[in-house]
Amino acid sequence: MEVLAVILLLVILLTPVTYLFFKRKYSYWRDRGVPCPEPKIPYGSLQISGGLQDTIDKLYKSKTNFPFVGGYMFTTPAAVATDLDFIKDVLIRDFNYFTDHGIPHNEEIDSLSANLFVLDGQKWRTLRTKLSPTFTSGRMKFMFPTVVEVADRFIETLSELLKTQKTLEVKDLLARFTTDVIGTCAFGIECNSLKDPDTEFRRFGRKHIEEPPHGPFVFGLMNMLPTISDMLGLVRTRRDVTKFFMDIVRETVDYREKNNIRRNDFMDLLIQLKNHAKIEGEDHETVDSKIIKNLTFNELASQAFIFYIGGFETSSSTLTLTLYELAKHQDIQDKCRAEVNLVLEKYNGKLSYEAMNEMHYVEQTVLETLRKYPILPVLLRKCIKDYQVRGTNVIIEKGTPVHIPTYAIHHDPEIYPDPEKFDPDRFSPENVKLRHSVAFLSFGDGPRNCIGLRFGKMQSRIALIMLLKNYRFKLSSKSPNPLAFSKKSFILAPEGGMHLDIEKL
Repeated sequence: MEVLAVILLLVILLTPVTYLFFKRKYSYWRDRGVPCPEPKIPYGSLQISGGLQDTIDKLYKSKTNFPFVGGYMFTTPAAVATDLDFIKDVLIRDFNYFTDHGIPHNEEIDSLSANLFVLDGQKWRTLRTKLSPTFTSGRMKFMFPTVVEVADRFIETLSELLKTQKTLEVKDLLARFTTDVIGTCAFGIECNSLKDPDTEFRRFGRKHIEEPPHGPFVFGLMNMLPTISDMLGLVRTRRDVTKFFMDIVRETVDYREKNNIRRNDFMDLLIQLKNHAKIEGEDHETVDSKIIKNLTFNELASQAFIFYIGGFETSSSTLTLTLYELAKHQDIQDKCRAEVNLVLEKYNGKLSYEAMNEMHYVEQTVLETLRKYPILPVLLRKCIKDYQVRGTNVIIEKGTPVHIPTYAIHHDPEIYPDPEKFDPDRFSPENVKLRHSVAFLSFGDGPRNCIGLRFGKMQSRIALIMLLKNYRFKLSSKSPNPLAFSKKSFILAPEGGMHLDIEKL
């Protein structure tokens, strides 16, 4: 009885103390005059059943005339940007206050975490400067024939499959295509996942996306408690995935260096940065001397890994969702196909880099897909020094996360009228001029925008052009209705398969 009495007394004493602790924590934004929906103990603003995107979307919808809405990730204050001018300040005008993503990483226990997406501070600046020349329009033009070659094999694979069936699951097919493209362009390896869907490259890439080492809740705790996360040895990349990619990169680098092989692909450029700290033909004389340092092997492997994951998954999801919308809107599909045939006729039936760039409506269609389904639904930034919000007396303190709700902005009827309607004409040059310059954020913006956007857009357009030239896509009885998205993935990816009827033209 005495033990029970002590426990009861502790509960009675601790309950008000705990309540007061949360109340004090949850007064942070109110004390600063920032609008903030009432948080709930102990989750704050988090929507536990939905995840980060649902949380950010709900906060965005509570916007006022203030530039942002306050929120709490458990007890951590976070700012959710709701004003496009403020977003432009964060991403571009006052970028030096918001250079970091604020995603904790530890390359000692997680070898592939030293990549461009998660690195912060000077390390990020150095690496970004070194890697930027690998994604110039000139290098895209050089890689164009390689991507077309893989696309030709993709069309052949599709033709074989359609001999025995008319309804196909296109999501995995497209992921196999983009896997082969990235395998060739980033590693110089023929993955052959179009012929064999269970090749190691495809299997481990799928495993990284579909079977992460932890759920969203644990990842959230890892972000908020990085020291404890490191003590527990928690990693963001599965150890078997890490081992596979580290081994394949090591074998590729060793083989090329031993045999003096040059391919002018991403891997070749990374090897140049590893051995010489710069890329042949690029002028680094004006760059800070701190930048001229050789890439370590781990840094090389990390960049190859993020190119691979970013390149195959984002593009395949974009293509999947584009075909889904075109299957729903035959008139838009016909308009795209007419443009493809018209431009190809001008170039004697040959798809060239110049021909692709003349297919403006096809590009608008891809951009509208990314508007409706932004692959990264939330952009992350962290304030690295106290920042006074323009036009207010409010200071965003150093260390505060700033969330930019891409999905919510893209679905805001004040910015995009009738946002659920699929309309590529939103991206005609005239309509783009009418919108705010940061109203479209699928590739981010400013100095920390997506470094691979040219490559991603190129491989998506090549595949779409080849597919529309040869096939018509229609909804099938197995097509998702309504469309659902994976709760496991940190990117916006359709849940399950995407079955479409395909008719050879």
